[in-house]
Amino acid sequence: HWVRKPRPPHCFLATSFRLTEKFILLLVFSAFITLCFGAIFFLPDSSKLLSGVFFRSSAVETNTRTGPDGSEPGSAGNDGVYCRNKQNHLKVSITMACFPMMKHAWDSYRRYAWGSNELRPVSKQGHSSNLFGSIKGATIVDALDTLFIMEMSEEFNAATEWVEKNLDFNVNAEVSVFEVNIRFVGGLLSAYYLSGKEVFRQKAVELGEKLLPAFRTSTGIPWALLNLKSGVGRNWPWASGGSSILAEYGTLHLEFMHLSKLSGNQEFAQKVMNIRKVLNRLDKPQGLYPNYLNPNSGQWGQHHVSVGGLGDSFYEYLLKAWLMSDKTDEEGKKMYYDSLQAIETSLIRKSSGGLTYIAEWKGGLLEHKMGHLTCFAGGMIALGADGAPGDKTGHQMELAAEIARTCHESYARTALKLGPEAFRFDGGVEAIATRQNEKYFILRPEVIETYMYMWRFTHDPKYREWGWEAVQALERHCKVEGGYSGVRDVYSSNPSLDDVQQSFFLAETLKYLYLLFSEDDQLPFDHWVFNTEAHPLPVIRKEQTDRPNEVE
Repeated sequence: HWVRKPRPPHCFLATSFRLTEKFILLLVFSAFITLCFGAIFFLPDSSKLLSGVFFRSSAVETNTRTGPDGSEPGSAGNDGVYCRNKQNHLKVSITMACFPMMKHAWDSYRRYAWGSNELRPVSKQGHSSNLFGSIKGATIVDALDTLFIMEMSEEFNAATEWVEKNLDFNVNAEVSVFEVNIRFVGGLLSAYYLSGKEVFRQKAVELGEKLLPAFRTSTGIPWALLNLKSGVGRNWPWASGGSSILAEYGTLHLEFMHLSKLSGNQEFAQKVMNIRKVLNRLDKPQGLYPNYLNPNSGQWGQHHVSVGGLGDSFYEYLLKAWLMSDKTDEEGKKMYYDSLQAIETSLIRKSSGGLTYIAEWKGGLLEHKMGHLTCFAGGMIALGADGAPGDKTGHQMELAAEIARTCHESYARTALKLGPEAFRFDGGVEAIATRQNEKYFILRPEVIETYMYMWRFTHDPKYREWGWEAVQALERHCKVEGGYSGVRDVYSSNPSLDDVQQSFFLAETLKYLYLLFSEDDQLPFDHWVFNTEAHPLPVIRKEQTDRPNEVE
């Protein structure tokens, strides 16, 4: 950069011709305008600069941020933060990465699948999973808070209007209690707390009430599946001995505590607190929680333990229940740190190449496999490190960093630089998928989630560099004209696409990317806790008002 030296208002060249001050000012102003437009249109990064100037430049936004309806969002902060490209150290605005990605994903859904649960971006049509029964609009509800946080006002308002007019839970269909809770209840609660719009509170409470019959078992451990009209529940036919799943019945606590708070109906809180009573009466093999529990007998099913699929978010919600309670939920705190100690003792191992991983436990035998879902654990352990008992804070931060590194390696060792669904540490293989049915990538968020937490707690630039690598890979291999698609083989240089834009891509993956490159006071952790679908819920302070903008 150079600085223009002030020139005297007279005696230019050898003519000694005096110019008026106004004319000099006009010349300087003209030169400045010429330089600005020259820089915009002719410098190598002019397209990036143009996008910032004429569309949405986070670099010039002020610290005062308002929501789509003109109200103050839950937290303020200047998002004019940049990430570095690892290769050439160019600074790239988050606007040039996360915002256009969300815009493309949302616009494609709106154009080709509006009202459907999800989008098929290749065939350009709607897609519905049986997880939601005949409830519609999963992507709309899942994306509400991301749209709000990114200040996509028109899109948020369109989504709000759809919820008001079309979101209907009066359906004669069977739904996944877990999926409907984390995506719909969680999404509606978050949208309410961020925007203050009453329709979101009403819809969240209405849906919560329809989920209550799932708890009508002899133990109070809920069914996995529920018909919303008849109230009849059952478990997945493949689950061990008709068992309920740890990660499903253990991932209701945050949302149901807020439902009690917002509705005044304490039944929601009582239902989830009873789950803990059942668990605390049971013996835990080596201090571990098996993935299967029979809701009628109250006994464990198969002794299969995982911090990935079937187990993952149970542990996450123990920690976050304590944090969301303003650190008053001592029972949740003890359950979390005790279980983490058991996991470290029995499941966490280090490969010969020095990679720390979390294995799975089956009847006392370890399977040296780690799932993409398990990669959330790096962020979880970092989030809980500050409250660790004794002098374990530093140790837990080191453990979190090691898990983040391992998960990054699972990405770096593929052709596409996107991670497989699961990767193994046996037979001379490290952090690589060896089975064809584990090589796919479905736009999952867990690795980026851990990068975001690790960045917030350490400010080590490698986490933003790793996040930027993921952005580039997503843009190169998953972006299509009709949205973003998963891929079937991350080790193939020319993979086939699975033709599904998951709702969690908008709810989680893009939100965590945005927060990775935002200031720390954008949804700060001392005020907000994210549910397992990345929907921010406020910490419940003692004797606080129910008005959303005063809940932190």
